[in-house]
Amino acid sequence: MEYNVHTLPNGIRLLHVPSAFTISHACILVNSGSRDENADQSGLAHFIEHLIFKRTEKRTTNQILNRLESVGADLNAYTTKEYTCVHASFLNPYLDRTLELFNDIIFHSTFPEEELEKEKSVILDEISSYLDQPEEAIYDDFEDLLFSGHSLGRNILGTAESVSKLSKQDILDFMAANYHTDKIIIAVTGNYSLAKLIKIGTRYFGDIPANIKPLQRLAPVKNGVVVQRHDKPISQAHVVLGTQTYSLYHPYKTGLLLLNNLLGGNGMSSILNLQIREKYGIAYTIESGYSPLSDTGLFTIYFGTDQEKVDKALSLIYKEFKKLREKPLTEVQLHKAKNKFIGQIALGEENRMGLIISMAKSLIDYDYIDDLETVFKKIRAVDRAEINEITQEILNEKNLSALTFYPLS
Repeated sequence: MEYNVHTLPNGIRLLHVPSAFTISHACILVNSGSRDENADQSGLAHFIEHLIFKRTEKRTTNQILNRLESVGADLNAYTTKEYTCVHASFLNPYLDRTLELFNDIIFHSTFPEEELEKEKSVILDEISSYLDQPEEAIYDDFEDLLFSGHSLGRNILGTAESVSKLSKQDILDFMAANYHTDKIIIAVTGNYSLAKLIKIGTRYFGDIPANIKPLQRLAPVKNGVVVQRHDKPISQAHVVLGTQTYSLYHPYKTGLLLLNNLLGGNGMSSILNLQIREKYGIAYTIESGYSPLSDTGLFTIYFGTDQEKVDKALSLIYKEFKKLREKPLTEVQLHKAKNKFIGQIALGEENRMGLIISMAKSLIDYDYIDDLETVFKKIRAVDRAEINEITQEILNEKNLSALTFYPLS
């Protein structure tokens, strides 16, 4: 896919992806997330994401929300362990309006005390709601188990105690320390010339004071295997297995992405879905996931089932692991796995908002963006020996931590 990058004098980069569609998508991506919080400020990055929609120097909450919605556009945001992202989808004529709003909410929010208190209440409700969903909450508890003592283990939402103590000064200090201009991307895909994006982007972001500092992130230590069980007032058991694994920059990252997709990734034909759900009918949902981060990664397997079926499900999962370790994939099997993965990635290009955010992340992480053919070449280059090495290391139950939520007896 064609793209252009223009760097403003303050380090902010404009990513331009031309398209012929009538709908445009844009995001402002900041390389700052929950892992950058101090231990006593858990939930701060997510709190900021909420508050930027509440009041700016020239807009009320209603004016912020209606600025794009009044022309039929969509505006939203999210926070992860390493990123904060605001994104919008809109008709092509509204690029100027969108980027002006991005500038206003990111760089001119006022964070009034009354809005802080109201939004704390909203987030406390969000935390309570999340705890009522064990299939979601177990992932956060598992990460806390796996990254014990490290900021990567803390819940992005924070805790009721930590959120209640957050102040306006905490917000201002965090943004000054972590919103580095050389780690901010304004990405746009739409029917515009590069010159037009540079003109509008410079108008709204060219005068932002430079804030260029090296990232101060401490890599997590790999803890030993931990197995825990928590009894909960739930009707079904939930289980997560997993381990710390390869980072964004590890040479085996592509190989594990491929193996994960084969094992329990997208689609109903994954190994675990066919065996656990389709063949034995043990679990409605079983999936694996791999999330590479800047200095580590996380591989997980999740399933939910009746309490009396947990041991059977684990036995079947470990049986599939053993098969893959002892009988490596054939060339034909590997070729089919690659074709499936490549096809899914190609179809994913239809999600143009997801695509532009992914490209912005790549620019932050690697300072370049691979085109589709380069991505496919990397997948095709994964050989049987590499998959076998990954399988021996990752798919060994002795190396996997486990967390189980059991129904109360």
